[in-house]
Amino acid sequence: MALSPGDPNSYSRPDQVKTTHVHLELEIDFEKKVLTGHALLTLEKLDSEASVVILDGRKLVIHGIKDEATGEALKYEYGSPSGFGEKLEVQLPSSSSTELKIRIAYTTSPESSALQWLSPAQTAGKQHPYLFSQCEAIHARSVLPCQDTPSVKATYSATITAPLELTVLMSAIRDGEAVVDNKKVAKFIQKVPIQSYLIAIAAGALESRKIGPRSHVWSEAEFVEKAAFDFSETETMLKTAEELCGPYVWGIYDILVLPPSFPFGGMENPCLTFATPTLLSGDKSNADVIAHEIAHSWTGNLVTNFNFEHFWLNEGFTVFTERKIVGRMHGEPARHFSAILRWKDLQETVNVNLGPTNPLTALVPKLAGVDPDDAFSVVPYEKGSTFLWYLEDTVGGAAVFEPFLKSYYKKFAYQSIDSYMFKSYF
Repeated sequence: MALSPGDPNSYSRPDQVKTTHVHLELEIDFEKKVLTGHALLTLEKLDSEASVVILDGRKLVIHGIKDEATGEALKYEYGSPSGFGEKLEVQLPSSSSTELKIRIAYTTSPESSALQWLSPAQTAGKQHPYLFSQCEAIHARSVLPCQDTPSVKATYSATITAPLELTVLMSAIRDGEAVVDNKKVAKFIQKVPIQSYLIAIAAGALESRKIGPRSHVWSEAEFVEKAAFDFSETETMLKTAEELCGPYVWGIYDILVLPPSFPFGGMENPCLTFATPTLLSGDKSNADVIAHEIAHSWTGNLVTNFNFEHFWLNEGFTVFTERKIVGRMHGEPARHFSAILRWKDLQETVNVNLGPTNPLTALVPKLAGVDPDDAFSVVPYEKGSTFLWYLEDTVGGAAVFEPFLKSYYKKFAYQSIDSYMFKSYF
């Protein structure tokens, strides 16, 4: 069963009330393995009759909810547990204003599905603990109460308190750091509206090296020089991506190399790509993963799938653009070779792993009652990219298709769309 009309995997109803800004005030507690503090949500009432806002949560402990303007305690119900978390329904204050702010005091669970807590022994330096998040696909709801659907984009800011010896990073621009009561207090601002799964946090014994005019690489000291070498072509990739896609709107492009337990090759958190240390080969041969994450700055982060049934709009376009970057930097044969290799992965996934009649092999699968993580495969990546390659060949090649894609990114920038909107624009 779908949880809401617009997104089968979210309880939220942004057609009635929509989040426009999130401000987080959180403290990292390594001993209890929780984040605790407040989320201040700025809401826009789209339906004048709406009396509640519905948010997603997962194993959050809600301490109380207030109207920020008056301090009035707001009634709420938190329950309806499912495999997708819980529904948090908050009674809105009676007001004629279309903009409201509510402050939610809460604590995450030590079992938060988005947060990984590492002991010092699990890090490279062996001296300090480490925290990192992974909110895609629907795990932001275990970090904060939110409208956890990619159809909602909001700016965010944060004030994070952490142990003094650690550095905190987020998917945002760093906005100052201070020491208060022998703890580190770091501030962040993300002025570009983003979907909830792009909210990211990391804290550890981190160092950085400058690798370009708008880029630093961050990691534990043991990895930082290797990372600076392997990712030294980042600015070239950024410029190539801008030639293909248009201006880069995110200001900085930093890379954080995480401990080996990070479960993906990379994650396109804006301003701060998360990357696995297994990319550090010493010869830059795995740097195409960075090209992929850079491409996401347009395909996925700027123009976003409305829900995860249309995930190919993120990943198919990103793979297609990643290979365009590789082709421009290393020649068209490199682009073709990459596509041939991954085509074999697609064949195996469809014919062996899933089966050719499995509904999840569709480019736009139905996900009512299905966790997007369970639907995850190479299908949206490689089937989507191959479809775009077919479209490019059909309309007359790159000279026609590349300008079209640039116009598409400009047309739908800062929006969340579905496959039918792409089809109509095409």
